Amino acid sequence: MKVFISSLITGLEAERAAVKQAVELLRHEAVMAENFGSQAKSPQIACLTGLRQADLVVLILDTRYGAKQGSGLSATHEEYREARGRKPILTFIKQGEAEPDQVALISEAGSWESGLFRESFSSPEQLRDLVTRALHEYTLSHATGPLDPNAMARRAQELLPGSEHGRQSGVALQLSIAAGPETTILRPAELESAALAEAMQERALFGSAAVFDRRIGTDSRVQSTALSIYQQRSHESLAEVRVWGTGDIRLILPARGEGSSSGFSFVIEEEVASKLANAIGYAAWLLGHIDPTDRITHVTLAAALVGEGAMGWRTRDEHAASPNSGSFGAFGREREREAPVMLSPQHRVRAALSMDAVRIVEDLVVLLRRRWKDMDRGW
Repeated sequence: MKVFISSLITGLEAERAAVKQAVELLRHEAVMAENFGSQAKSPQIACLTGLRQADLVVLILDTRYGAKQGSGLSATHEEYREARGRKPILTFIKQGEAEPDQVALISEAGSWESGLFRESFSSPEQLRDLVTRALHEYTLSHATGPLDPNAMARRAQELLPGSEHGRQSGVALQLSIAAGPETTILRPAELESAALAEAMQERALFGSAAVFDRRIGTDSRVQSTALSIYQQRSHESLAEVRVWGTGDIRLILPARGEGSSSGFSFVIEEEVASKLANAIGYAAWLLGHIDPTDRITHVTLAAALVGEGAMGWRTRDEHAASPNSGSFGAFGREREREAPVMLSPQHRVRAALSMDAVRIVEDLVVLLRRRWKDMDRGW
Protein backbone atom coordinates (compact mmCIF):
# COMPACT_ATOMS: atom_id res chain seq x y z
CA MET A 1 0.00 0.00 0.00
CA LYS A 2 1.31 3.46 -0.90
CA VAL A 3 0.94 5.96 1.97
CA PHE A 4 1.29 9.68 1.18
CA ILE A 5 2.64 11.77 4.06
CA SER A 6 1.12 15.26 3.99
CA SER A 7 2.42 18.03 6.25
CA LEU A 8 4.72 21.01 6.44
CA ILE A 9 8.29 19.89 5.82
CA THR A 10 10.30 22.61 7.55
CA GLY A 11 10.12 22.17 11.30
CA LEU A 12 8.51 18.70 11.10
CA GLU A 13 11.50 16.72 9.85
CA ALA A 14 11.54 14.46 12.92
CA GLU A 15 7.79 13.85 12.76
CA ARG A 16 7.88 12.97 9.06
CA ALA A 17 10.79 10.59 9.65
CA ALA A 18 8.83 8.95 12.45
CA VAL A 19 5.80 8.44 10.18
CA LYS A 20 8.03 7.03 7.43
CA GLN A 21 9.47 4.58 9.94
CA ALA A 22 5.99 3.45 10.98
CA VAL A 23 4.86 3.03 7.37
CA GLU A 24 7.89 0.98 6.37
CA LEU A 25 7.79 -1.09 9.57
CA LEU A 26 4.40 -2.41 8.38
CA ARG A 27 5.90 -3.06 4.91
CA HIS A 28 4.04 -0.26 3.17
CA GLU A 29 5.59 2.33 0.86
CA ALA A 30 5.98 5.91 2.13
CA VAL A 31 5.35 8.58 -0.51
CA MET A 32 7.12 11.79 0.53
CA ALA A 33 8.06 15.04 -1.16
CA GLU A 34 11.64 14.58 0.06
CA ASN A 35 12.00 11.52 -2.16
CA PHE A 36 10.62 12.96 -5.39
CA GLY A 37 14.01 14.20 -6.62
CA SER A 38 14.44 16.51 -9.58
CA GLN A 39 11.37 16.60 -11.82
CA ALA A 40 10.30 18.68 -14.81
CA LYS A 41 7.25 19.92 -12.93
CA SER A 42 6.52 22.26 -10.04
CA PRO A 43 6.70 20.95 -6.44
CA GLN A 44 2.95 21.52 -6.20
CA ILE A 45 2.20 19.29 -9.21
CA ALA A 46 4.73 16.68 -8.06
CA CYS A 47 3.15 16.45 -4.60
CA LEU A 48 -0.43 16.32 -5.88
CA THR A 49 0.56 13.65 -8.42
CA GLY A 50 2.16 11.57 -5.67
CA LEU A 51 -0.97 11.95 -3.56
CA ARG A 52 -3.24 10.85 -6.41
CA GLN A 53 -1.17 7.71 -6.90
CA ALA A 54 -1.28 6.79 -3.20
CA ASP A 55 -3.79 4.48 -1.53
CA LEU A 56 -4.03 6.36 1.78
CA VAL A 57 -3.01 9.74 3.22
CA VAL A 58 -1.45 10.42 6.61
CA LEU A 59 -2.19 14.07 7.38
CA ILE A 60 -0.01 15.74 10.03
CA LEU A 61 -1.29 19.11 11.18
CA ASP A 62 1.21 21.31 13.02
CA THR A 63 0.36 24.47 14.94
CA ARG A 64 1.71 26.44 11.94
CA TYR A 65 -0.30 26.87 8.73
CA GLY A 66 2.53 27.36 6.25
CA ALA A 67 3.10 29.63 3.28
CA LYS A 68 0.09 30.28 1.08
CA GLN A 69 0.23 29.21 -2.55
CA GLY A 70 -1.39 30.89 -5.54
CA SER A 71 -4.69 29.32 -4.51
CA GLY A 72 -4.63 31.20 -1.20
CA LEU A 73 -4.16 27.88 0.64
CA SER A 74 -1.07 26.29 2.12
CA ALA A 75 0.43 23.27 0.34
CA THR A 76 -0.87 20.97 3.08
CA HIS A 77 -4.34 22.47 2.79
CA GLU A 78 -4.26 21.92 -0.98
CA GLU A 79 -3.24 18.29 -0.44
CA TYR A 80 -6.05 17.78 2.04
CA ARG A 81 -8.61 19.26 -0.38
CA GLU A 82 -7.29 16.99 -3.15
CA ALA A 83 -7.54 13.89 -0.95
CA ARG A 84 -10.91 14.63 0.62
CA GLY A 85 -13.59 12.48 -0.92
CA ARG A 86 -11.03 10.52 -2.94
CA LYS A 87 -8.60 8.93 -0.47
CA PRO A 88 -8.87 7.55 3.06
CA ILE A 89 -7.26 10.05 5.45
CA LEU A 90 -5.66 9.40 8.85
CA THR A 91 -5.32 12.72 10.69
CA PHE A 92 -2.83 13.54 13.46
CA ILE A 93 -2.78 16.94 15.16
CA LYS A 94 0.20 18.33 17.06
CA GLN A 95 -0.70 19.69 20.47
CA GLY A 96 -0.28 23.41 21.00
CA GLU A 97 -1.87 26.76 20.17
CA ALA A 98 -2.43 26.86 16.44
CA GLU A 99 -2.38 29.89 14.13
CA PRO A 100 -5.82 31.16 13.04
CA ASP A 101 -5.56 29.73 9.51
CA GLN A 102 -4.42 26.41 10.93
CA VAL A 103 -7.33 26.38 13.37
CA ALA A 104 -9.64 26.68 10.36
CA LEU A 105 -7.88 23.78 8.58
CA ILE A 106 -8.04 21.60 11.69
CA SER A 107 -11.75 22.36 11.99
CA GLU A 108 -12.31 21.53 8.32
CA ALA A 109 -10.42 18.25 8.61
CA GLY A 110 -12.27 17.49 11.83
CA SER A 111 -15.58 17.43 9.99
CA TRP A 112 -14.43 14.42 7.98
CA GLU A 113 -16.89 11.66 8.84
CA SER A 114 -14.93 8.64 7.66
CA GLY A 115 -14.72 6.88 11.02
CA LEU A 116 -10.95 6.59 10.56
CA PHE A 117 -8.24 7.27 13.12
CA ARG A 118 -7.86 10.85 14.36
CA GLU A 119 -5.58 11.68 17.28
CA SER A 120 -3.36 14.35 18.80
CA PHE A 121 0.35 13.92 19.62
CA SER A 122 3.12 15.78 21.39
CA SER A 123 6.34 14.08 20.24
CA PRO A 124 7.73 12.25 17.18
CA GLU A 125 7.89 9.02 19.17
CA GLN A 126 4.24 9.25 20.17
CA LEU A 127 3.29 10.05 16.57
CA ARG A 128 5.20 6.99 15.31
CA ASP A 129 3.30 4.72 17.70
CA LEU A 130 -0.06 6.27 16.83
CA VAL A 131 0.54 5.96 13.08
CA THR A 132 1.68 2.34 13.48
CA ARG A 133 -1.47 1.45 15.37
CA ALA A 134 -3.75 3.36 12.98
CA LEU A 135 -2.24 1.77 9.86
CA HIS A 136 -2.43 -1.68 11.44
CA GLU A 137 -6.09 -1.21 12.37
CA TYR A 138 -6.90 0.18 8.94
CA THR A 139 -5.24 -2.77 7.21
CA LEU A 140 -7.08 -5.30 9.38
CA SER A 141 -10.48 -3.66 8.94
CA HIS A 142 -10.09 -3.44 5.17
CA ALA A 143 -8.60 -6.87 4.51
CA THR A 144 -11.73 -8.06 2.71
CA GLY A 145 -10.41 -8.40 -0.81
CA PRO A 146 -9.32 -6.32 -3.79
CA LEU A 147 -11.39 -3.39 -5.02
CA ASP A 148 -12.82 -3.86 -8.53
CA PRO A 149 -14.08 -0.46 -9.77
CA ASN A 150 -15.35 -1.89 -13.08
CA ALA A 151 -17.41 -4.54 -11.31
CA MET A 152 -18.80 -1.90 -8.95
CA ALA A 153 -19.85 0.27 -11.90
CA ARG A 154 -21.63 -2.65 -13.55
CA ARG A 155 -23.35 -3.58 -10.31
CA ALA A 156 -24.51 -0.01 -9.67
CA GLN A 157 -26.27 0.01 -13.04
CA GLU A 158 -27.69 -3.48 -12.60
CA LEU A 159 -29.17 -2.53 -9.23
CA LEU A 160 -31.44 0.03 -10.88
CA PRO A 161 -34.76 -1.59 -11.81
CA GLY A 162 -35.40 0.82 -14.68
CA SER A 163 -38.82 0.47 -16.25
CA GLU A 164 -39.39 -2.94 -14.69
CA HIS A 165 -40.38 -1.12 -11.50
CA GLY A 166 -43.61 -0.39 -13.29
CA ARG A 167 -44.74 2.32 -15.62
CA GLN A 168 -46.61 4.99 -13.70
CA SER A 169 -47.97 8.43 -14.38
CA GLY A 170 -45.46 10.07 -12.06
CA VAL A 171 -41.67 10.16 -12.22
CA ALA A 172 -39.52 8.31 -9.70
CA LEU A 173 -35.91 9.01 -8.76
CA GLN A 174 -33.84 5.84 -8.66
CA LEU A 175 -30.45 5.88 -6.90
CA SER A 176 -28.19 2.86 -6.48
CA ILE A 177 -25.00 2.65 -4.43
CA ALA A 178 -22.70 -0.32 -5.08
CA ALA A 179 -20.35 -1.06 -2.18
CA GLY A 180 -16.79 -2.25 -2.42
CA PRO A 181 -14.74 -4.29 -1.91
CA GLU A 182 -17.47 -6.85 -2.44
CA THR A 183 -17.97 -8.86 0.73
CA THR A 184 -20.69 -10.03 3.11
CA ILE A 185 -21.78 -7.23 5.42
CA LEU A 186 -25.11 -8.65 6.64
CA ARG A 187 -25.60 -12.33 7.37
CA PRO A 188 -29.03 -13.79 6.44
CA ALA A 189 -30.13 -13.66 10.08
CA GLU A 190 -29.06 -10.01 10.34
CA LEU A 191 -30.87 -9.18 7.11
CA GLU A 192 -34.10 -10.62 8.55
CA SER A 193 -33.69 -8.88 11.89
CA ALA A 194 -36.79 -6.94 12.92
CA ALA A 195 -34.50 -4.44 14.66
CA LEU A 196 -32.81 -3.55 11.36
CA ALA A 197 -36.10 -3.01 9.55
CA GLU A 198 -37.41 -0.89 12.42
CA ALA A 199 -34.27 1.25 12.51
CA MET A 200 -34.44 1.79 8.75
CA GLN A 201 -38.12 2.72 8.88
CA GLU A 202 -37.64 5.14 11.78
CA ARG A 203 -34.77 6.87 10.01
CA ALA A 204 -36.65 6.99 6.70
CA LEU A 205 -39.56 8.74 8.39
CA PHE A 206 -37.95 10.91 11.06
CA GLY A 207 -34.23 11.18 10.32
CA SER A 208 -32.43 14.35 9.26
CA ALA A 209 -32.44 12.93 5.72
CA ALA A 210 -35.99 11.53 5.75
CA VAL A 211 -36.98 9.84 2.50
CA PHE A 212 -40.50 8.63 3.33
CA ASP A 213 -43.80 10.49 3.68
CA ARG A 214 -44.88 10.52 7.35
CA ARG A 215 -48.54 10.51 6.32
CA ILE A 216 -48.26 7.05 4.77
CA GLY A 217 -47.69 3.75 6.55
CA THR A 218 -44.54 1.71 6.02
CA ASP A 219 -43.89 -2.00 5.67
CA SER A 220 -40.92 -4.31 5.13
CA ARG A 221 -40.11 -7.64 3.51
CA VAL A 222 -37.09 -9.79 2.75
CA GLN A 223 -36.76 -10.78 -0.88
CA SER A 224 -34.01 -13.24 -1.68
CA THR A 225 -30.80 -11.56 -0.49
CA ALA A 226 -32.24 -8.09 0.18
CA LEU A 227 -34.30 -6.32 2.84
CA SER A 228 -36.85 -3.82 1.52
CA ILE A 229 -38.74 -1.15 3.44
CA TYR A 230 -41.42 0.60 1.45
CA GLN A 231 -44.55 2.72 1.39
CA GLN A 232 -47.45 1.47 -0.65
CA ARG A 233 -50.82 2.83 -1.68
CA SER A 234 -53.28 0.98 -3.93
CA HIS A 235 -50.73 -1.80 -4.52
CA GLU A 236 -48.22 0.69 -5.92
CA SER A 237 -44.89 1.32 -4.22
CA LEU A 238 -44.55 5.04 -3.62
CA ALA A 239 -41.10 4.81 -2.07
CA GLU A 240 -38.63 2.05 -1.30
CA VAL A 241 -35.24 1.49 0.31
CA ARG A 242 -33.56 -1.83 -0.37
CA VAL A 243 -30.30 -3.09 1.13
CA TRP A 244 -28.46 -6.25 0.14
CA GLY A 245 -26.24 -8.45 2.28
CA THR A 246 -23.24 -7.04 0.42
CA GLY A 247 -24.05 -3.54 1.62
CA ASP A 248 -25.37 -2.44 -1.78
CA ILE A 249 -28.27 0.03 -1.46
CA ARG A 250 -31.06 1.19 -3.76
CA LEU A 251 -33.60 3.94 -3.19
CA ILE A 252 -36.71 4.65 -5.26
CA LEU A 253 -38.39 7.94 -4.39
CA PRO A 254 -41.26 9.77 -6.08
CA ALA A 255 -40.03 12.96 -7.76
CA ARG A 256 -43.30 14.81 -7.73
CA GLY A 257 -43.27 17.58 -10.31
CA GLU A 258 -45.49 20.58 -10.87
CA GLY A 259 -48.43 20.77 -13.20
CA SER A 260 -49.91 23.39 -15.46
CA SER A 261 -53.41 24.51 -16.37
CA SER A 262 -53.09 22.51 -19.59
CA GLY A 263 -52.83 19.30 -17.56
CA PHE A 264 -49.16 18.61 -18.21
CA SER A 265 -46.62 18.09 -15.45
CA PHE A 266 -42.90 18.84 -15.32
CA VAL A 267 -39.90 17.52 -13.42
CA ILE A 268 -38.64 20.33 -11.19
CA GLU A 269 -34.89 20.57 -10.71
CA GLU A 270 -35.03 21.70 -7.09
CA GLU A 271 -37.25 18.74 -6.21
CA VAL A 272 -34.80 16.31 -7.79
CA ALA A 273 -31.86 17.90 -5.96
CA SER A 274 -33.71 17.70 -2.63
CA LYS A 275 -34.59 14.03 -3.18
CA LEU A 276 -31.01 13.20 -4.14
CA ALA A 277 -29.59 14.97 -1.09
CA ASN A 278 -31.91 13.07 1.24
CA ALA A 279 -31.24 9.76 -0.53
CA ILE A 280 -27.46 10.15 -0.25
CA GLY A 281 -27.71 11.28 3.36
CA TYR A 282 -29.87 8.27 4.19
CA ALA A 283 -27.47 5.91 2.41
CA ALA A 284 -24.52 7.33 4.39
CA TRP A 285 -26.41 6.70 7.63
CA LEU A 286 -27.41 3.17 6.58
CA LEU A 287 -23.84 2.20 5.69
CA GLY A 288 -22.68 3.46 9.07
CA HIS A 289 -25.44 1.49 10.76
CA ILE A 290 -24.73 -1.85 9.08
CA ASP A 291 -20.95 -1.47 8.71
CA PRO A 292 -19.60 0.58 11.63
CA THR A 293 -16.02 -0.75 11.20
CA ASP A 294 -15.74 0.44 7.58
CA ARG A 295 -15.25 -2.87 5.79
CA ILE A 296 -16.83 -1.02 2.87
CA THR A 297 -14.25 1.53 1.72
CA HIS A 298 -15.62 2.74 -1.63
CA VAL A 299 -18.95 3.34 -3.32
CA THR A 300 -20.19 3.78 -6.88
CA LEU A 301 -23.42 5.67 -7.58
CA ALA A 302 -25.88 5.50 -10.46
CA ALA A 303 -29.05 7.58 -10.80
CA ALA A 304 -32.03 7.73 -13.14
CA LEU A 305 -35.43 9.39 -13.46
CA VAL A 306 -38.05 6.87 -14.60
CA GLY A 307 -41.73 7.27 -15.39
CA GLU A 308 -44.29 8.67 -17.76
CA GLY A 309 -46.38 11.80 -18.04
CA ALA A 310 -43.72 14.47 -17.48
CA MET A 311 -43.28 16.94 -20.32
CA GLY A 312 -39.74 17.95 -19.45
CA TRP A 313 -37.27 19.41 -16.96
CA ARG A 314 -37.52 22.86 -15.42
CA THR A 315 -36.41 24.96 -12.53
CA ARG A 316 -39.16 26.45 -10.38
CA ASP A 317 -38.44 29.91 -11.81
CA GLU A 318 -38.72 28.60 -15.38
CA HIS A 319 -42.00 26.92 -14.61
CA ALA A 320 -43.39 30.05 -12.93
CA ALA A 321 -42.40 32.14 -15.94
CA SER A 322 -43.99 29.84 -18.52
CA PRO A 323 -46.28 27.28 -16.86
CA ASN A 324 -48.20 26.24 -19.98
CA SER A 325 -45.40 25.71 -22.48
CA GLY A 326 -43.87 22.30 -22.92
CA SER A 327 -42.13 19.77 -25.11
CA PHE A 328 -43.11 16.63 -26.96
CA GLY A 329 -39.49 15.78 -27.72
CA ALA A 330 -39.28 12.87 -25.32
CA PHE A 331 -42.49 11.10 -26.35
CA GLY A 332 -41.49 7.68 -27.66
CA ARG A 333 -37.98 8.14 -26.28
CA GLU A 334 -38.67 7.64 -22.57
CA ARG A 335 -36.21 4.78 -22.30
CA GLU A 336 -33.42 6.99 -23.63
CA ARG A 337 -33.92 9.67 -21.02
CA GLU A 338 -34.34 6.99 -18.33
CA ALA A 339 -30.84 5.62 -18.94
CA PRO A 340 -28.76 5.89 -15.74
CA VAL A 341 -26.09 8.54 -15.22
CA MET A 342 -22.85 8.06 -13.28
CA LEU A 343 -20.12 10.28 -11.90
CA SER A 344 -16.57 10.46 -13.20
CA PRO A 345 -14.55 8.90 -11.69
CA GLN A 346 -17.26 6.40 -10.98
CA HIS A 347 -16.03 5.10 -7.61
CA ARG A 348 -15.46 7.32 -4.57
CA VAL A 349 -14.28 6.71 -1.04
CA ARG A 350 -17.20 5.91 1.18
CA ALA A 351 -16.79 9.06 3.28
CA ALA A 352 -17.62 11.13 0.19
CA LEU A 353 -21.29 10.33 0.84
CA SER A 354 -20.99 12.61 3.85
CA MET A 355 -18.14 14.99 3.09
CA ASP A 356 -18.79 15.60 -0.60
CA ALA A 357 -22.55 15.11 -0.68
CA VAL A 358 -23.18 18.65 -1.95
CA ARG A 359 -20.86 18.24 -4.93
CA ILE A 360 -22.19 14.75 -5.68
CA VAL A 361 -25.76 16.05 -5.73
CA GLU A 362 -24.78 19.00 -7.93
CA ASP A 363 -23.04 16.76 -10.47
CA LEU A 364 -25.81 14.14 -10.59
CA VAL A 365 -28.42 16.87 -11.07
CA VAL A 366 -26.42 18.31 -13.98
CA LEU A 367 -26.09 14.88 -15.60
CA LEU A 368 -29.80 14.12 -15.18
CA ARG A 369 -30.72 17.56 -16.49
CA ARG A 370 -28.60 17.01 -19.60
CA ARG A 371 -30.27 13.65 -20.17
CA TRP A 372 -33.71 15.26 -20.15
CA LYS A 373 -32.89 18.61 -21.72
CA ASP A 374 -31.17 17.03 -24.73
CA MET A 375 -34.54 15.64 -25.80
CA ASP A 376 -36.61 18.73 -25.19
CA ARG A 377 -38.21 20.46 -28.19
CA GLY A 378 -40.36 23.50 -27.41
CA TRP A 379 -43.90 23.87 -28.76
